Amino acid sequence: MPSTTKTIDIHVNDRQILDERLDAAVKNLQEEAMLTGTHGIIVTRNRPGSYTATLSDQVPFGTTREIIL
Repeated sequence: MPSTTKTIDIHVNDRQILDERLDAAVKNLQEEAMLTGTHGIIVTRNRPGSYTATLSDQVPFGTTREIIL
């Protein structure tokens, strides 16, 4: 079972705002990942306008992966 830590949920209706919030979430998680150097980031598109960005030990440090459900 994957171990995860911090998760940021993003819900928007506007593409420009989506890009801004995704960028901010990834930057925030990158800063936290730097503290341990053991987690990467998974960004999941749950449905249009709904995303989750999560630190995960199943993704190598320094890597961001995108999943579309």
